[in-house]
Amino acid sequence: MTRRRIGILGFAHYHANFWTRAFKAAPDIALMGFWEAYDGLADAARAEHGIDRWTERDGLIAACDGLAICSATADHEGLIAAVARRRGKWVLCEKPLATSVEAGARIAALAEDAGLTVMQSFPKRFDPINAEIRAVLASGALGRITLVRVRHGHSHGLDPSFGAQWFCDPALSGGGTLIDEGIHAADFLRWCFGEPESVSATIASPLRLRVEDSAVASFVYANGMIAEVATSWSFAAADHSIEIYGTGGTLLLSGVDIASRPTRETGFLSIFEREGPRKGWRTSPTVPGFKTGLFHEQVASAFVKALVTGAPVPVTIADGRRAFAMIDAAYRSARSGRREAIDYEG
Repeated sequence: MTRRRIGILGFAHYHANFWTRAFKAAPDIALMGFWEAYDGLADAARAEHGIDRWTERDGLIAACDGLAICSATADHEGLIAAVARRRGKWVLCEKPLATSVEAGARIAALAEDAGLTVMQSFPKRFDPINAEIRAVLASGALGRITLVRVRHGHSHGLDPSFGAQWFCDPALSGGGTLIDEGIHAADFLRWCFGEPESVSATIASPLRLRVEDSAVASFVYANGMIAEVATSWSFAAADHSIEIYGTGGTLLLSGVDIASRPTRETGFLSIFEREGPRKGWRTSPTVPGFKTGLFHEQVASAFVKALVTGAPVPVTIADGRRAFAMIDAAYRSARSGRREAIDYEG
């Protein structure tokens, strides 16, 4: 079988390193190289991975079947526009899709007009521990779910140099921890429970960064379920990352964000059932991919599988836009001080 050719556009986001390793390990893929506008990032990527740097971006695009975009978020639209000029390409795009609802809509239009197949990077969908959570929910063991809490973040904001990175420049990132970390939680909620109707949110920057470094958003569903999302760049340590409470039981998960990864070595997922043959607590033997170090690589591997087989991508551009709509509504709520409806149609 002829190997499919992949190129990487941008190394601004650290996840490009995980993707590169996955692409290099895939037997059906020829990693053609990468394009990066900034010499410092390019030199680091070349030293780390030993792959070719292309100075002509459009030349790399033309040479490839698939492109992986891992630039600063504000650059996603321009890079997808460049790919769209070649038509029919496959694209893996880092999260979030864009810095605004309007930019996301333009990206979707570009992709449709040029016949691009775009996969959004939402790695929680590929962690086996989250597949197990979905199976527990589908079994009905927890009864009717009433409250969900997702805590997701890291402590990079405590590093004095972090404030100088592009993540903290609103023109490049579109926001702070709410969009950077909260987008993971938004997609997880959509994937497991469907789409909430409204949100109330508060954001703050106790670290005095140019964007918020702490945020809490409370999403409400049509059936009355509440889902609380707490994100921060100053989580020095933590344990439970996901809590799910239902009329029939409780589910607790640790080890799926940077703050909670070193907390424990076993017993990451605990499930409690109030009644029935499995009454009481039990602990799953499954180890999260985030703990084992195979997390972001799984996104790249899923993209490779779709590219090689021609199967539909498992996470679509529509998924990216609808998760972003949840975060956009949370920002609107933080500005207005009111609960805001979520506009999924943009």
